[in-house]
Amino acid sequence: MVPGLYILIILIGLVVITAIAWRLASRRFKIPCPVWMMGCLDTPFSGGVSARTKKTVRHLGLLLGMNVLDAGCGPGRLAIPIADAVGPDGEVTAIDIQEGMLKEAQRRAKEAKVTNIRFILTGAGEGKIERNRFDRAVMVTVLGEIPDRKAALADIFGALKPGGILLVEETIGDPHFQTRKTVERLAGAAGFIQCEFSGRCFSYMLTMEKPG
Repeated sequence: MVPGLYILIILIGLVVITAIAWRLASRRFKIPCPVWMMGCLDTPFSGGVSARTKKTVRHLGLLLGMNVLDAGCGPGRLAIPIADAVGPDGEVTAIDIQEGMLKEAQRRAKEAKVTNIRFILTGAGEGKIERNRFDRAVMVTVLGEIPDRKAALADIFGALKPGGILLVEETIGDPHFQTRKTVERLAGAAGFIQCEFSGRCFSYMLTMEKPG
């Protein structure tokens, strides 16, 4: 076998082992995407808002004046275009457990002259989110990073207004990937009812409603 092929196989194996170890550890500890890897959360060739981000925002069915919760906002990839979509009378509450991510999101919002975003250092499941406040909530490749996923979804359920919508997005490229079946089970236990599924089994968006 060619030596280069051996090296490639070893590297692939290391990546797989690291991803599995990270996934298992996240069931006991909070291990979010490191701040230094925030560049991996953006599409470097999008020239602004990526097509993927635009698709997610469209699926939220946003209206002017809405209040939106971005749980695990990272560097603000979604929070900023959502804030644009809900207009100055609406508001986005962007939460993250990493101060470095929030600082970068704040910097980007300031650069984009977006002023209707609140940034809060907390995580879903910590009981610090206002109750019955939000029309929409979004979790993009975040749910699997939270050790107590049941508490996180219960927290978001309580934060939404009756009739409010939660969008969960998952992709197999994330080491914390959650299957559709897992998300439906956890969300159902929290009280959500499913509205729409979009995508395929390894890359999808799932919208769920808090009953009115």
